[in-house]
Amino acid sequence: MGSLLWLLQWPVRAAVLLLVAALPLGVEIEGYGVALLSAVVIGLLGTLLIWPIRVVLGPVWAVTSLGGLISPVTLLFNWLITVVLFALAAWLIEGFSLRRGLFSAVLGAVVYAVISTALLRFFGLEVPLTRVAALVGG
Repeated sequence: MGSLLWLLQWPVRAAVLLLVAALPLGVEIEGYGVALLSAVVIGLLGTLLIWPIRVVLGPVWAVTSLGGLISPVTLLFNWLITVVLFALAAWLIEGFSLRRGLFSAVLGAVVYAVISTALLRFFGLEVPLTRVAALVGG
């Protein structure tokens, strides 16, 4: 069922990317085809790179959040990972660009994450665990 939900999420996330591009955030996407490809790449990067990024940032997170006791620090690190994945996708895909660099990456990633999460929950398409997380977690 997870694969089917992911396929249903794909056009929703692409539409959200087009919405983000329509806002004055500096995110530019050439069309729906590029948005579909971008949604796939962001998802794949999140699946493939989330654990390596967390391993690299883990010691800093553990110290600054006192092992997870300070929730805002955990939120900040999750937000940082989202920004990195969003910027990396823009760098990899022709037709998806960040006109104002880091500023556009930060604003675009946050708006994309918030709207995507809200819409996917509204439509009942949210998948709580990725396959990688399920495999690693047992």
